[in-house]
Amino acid sequence: MPHTKIGTLQPQAPFDFAQSLAVLGMFPPMQGEQQIVERTLTKAVSIQRRAVVFETRSTGTKDTPELSYTLHTTQSMSAEMVETAADRIAFFLSLYDDLRPFYALAEQDAAFAPVIQQMYGLHQVKFLTPFENACWAILSQRQPMQMSLKVKHRVSEALGAALEVEGKAYRTFPEPEMLLDATDELAEIVNNPRKVEYLLAAARAFAGVDEQWLRSAPADEVEAWLLNIKGIGEWSARFVLIRGLGRMERLPSGEKRLLDAARDRYGHNMTNEQIAEIGMKYGDYQGYWAYYLRNTA
Repeated sequence: MPHTKIGTLQPQAPFDFAQSLAVLGMFPPMQGEQQIVERTLTKAVSIQRRAVVFETRSTGTKDTPELSYTLHTTQSMSAEMVETAADRIAFFLSLYDDLRPFYALAEQDAAFAPVIQQMYGLHQVKFLTPFENACWAILSQRQPMQMSLKVKHRVSEALGAALEVEGKAYRTFPEPEMLLDATDELAEIVNNPRKVEYLLAAARAFAGVDEQWLRSAPADEVEAWLLNIKGIGEWSARFVLIRGLGRMERLPSGEKRLLDAARDRYGHNMTNEQIAEIGMKYGDYQGYWAYYLRNTA
């Protein structure tokens, strides 16, 4: 017997859910993992090894935003589980990020100010969990995007949780403990001993850490923790800091897409060093500056 819970979330204004959906629809690592219909997002997350499908839609405006959500499970949900699911939705969509200081800085950047007008109200859409982000960083190392995505989907299908809502099956990426309990099956699916070793190292690390610490501890400490995971190098650590944990005081490390976007906006002779100099002007929002640039490329 299906169980549902409903609730609302109040994002920090300005917030434009349509911008979030547009970016999510173009994000390759999550292709085929959610449904976006009539400005409603439906997606599944694993909580305590159970699939929770959430439907989220905007019920407010850009300047007075509100999101309603409906949670679906096969069993009744405790208050704690509902709170965990709501927190996951809010963090995934960066609902509580305050963009106003970032926009104020952008007003002083004539080359970038038009990007704000185009992307106004866009809060970063993260990976659903930082662990999923870390696993994607490992799976996509030295491997074409579509092949990495196929392996990721096979991992979710075999080792994650699943729930059908209105005739459609939604699958979750497994929690760290779920990978650790299925090492032989993981090895068969991934078929790459080195990547399996790295995935299990990440699973052990994330199973033993408090995600709230990852979200709030000094970024240097979190980056050092990530770098201590076998298979996570500088690029991957920075990737997870930004796209898995929302640590926007960091710039992505050596991304060609960011370089191309910066050259389109600031001049074709831009170097990575010059990108870093501009990013520094945005302080704790330099990750947002890069995020907006990349999504206009």
